[in-house]
Amino acid sequence: MVVATETSEFSYLPQQAQVLNVPVPPVERVTVRLADGRELSALRFGDEPPVVTLLHGAGLNAHAWDTTALLLQQPALVIDLAGHGDSSWRDDLDYSARTLAADVIVALEKWTVEPQILVGQSLGGLTAAAVASARPDLVRELITVDITPGIDSSGGPAALREFYAGPTDFASRDDLVDRAMSFGLGGSRADTERGVFFNSRIRADGRVEWKHHFAHLAAQVFAPADSPAGVGATAPILRTTGWDDLAGTQAPITLVRATSGFVSEADGDELLRRVPTARVVAMDASHNVQETAPRELADLIRAAAHSPA
Repeated sequence: MVVATETSEFSYLPQQAQVLNVPVPPVERVTVRLADGRELSALRFGDEPPVVTLLHGAGLNAHAWDTTALLLQQPALVIDLAGHGDSSWRDDLDYSARTLAADVIVALEKWTVEPQILVGQSLGGLTAAAVASARPDLVRELITVDITPGIDSSGGPAALREFYAGPTDFASRDDLVDRAMSFGLGGSRADTERGVFFNSRIRADGRVEWKHHFAHLAAQVFAPADSPAGVGATAPILRTTGWDDLAGTQAPITLVRATSGFVSEADGDELLRRVPTARVVAMDASHNVQETAPRELADLIRAAAHSPA
């Protein structure tokens, strides 16, 4: 359970909870070994079995959901997708949604006892849709955050492409924070330091490197798909699955569209045309809604959790 020390990954939670005026729930890190020998890691909030499962976007990790999870005050499972956080990297470089979904299904089978409110942001949203389509018995409601299969977010903004195309290791975390802030990434220095802490690790030689695999594959992840180094040419990294997963989902679907994010009104309309039973909720936020509008997002998720099954 939560141990608030300077060296603990949970050391930020008490201060965050104090600012939010909410109690700190019990939280622990859990890990499962997959059939191929890789490990999948997750955070489990609360004493009761999870009712909500949260999936982060590309280049992030489970702690990206900390603020939202604190505001939820619901038993929740927050998964590090393969290649991110404390989960193993994939040797085949396949981080497509359906491949990631297979890991998530194992996690849901192990750590949940009832169909989940399954929430995924960006790449996590495509992964959540693949889970809901393949295993409807595991998903009570699907909430995708600022992503549709029609959006090509693999390249990211120009600043993000340039940022990850640079060095992959640094002399200190302070150097990494300085670089992130120079590119306009993160918010305050304190917020950026927190994000860097969760998304980096200190190697045996003392150098600091990114935890997520994508930072070490920048040429393949962020190059144009039709270039020699691009996604389409060399590896199935971030390949989307199309609209069939959403159309094949039996659970209610909500798309959260960030007004300053990747999904336009036209993209939301396209979802409604293809899946008329879905709904679209606009929020005043940037792409990482869980960080820029966490209270509004938590309210929406909690309402889904409290609605009749």
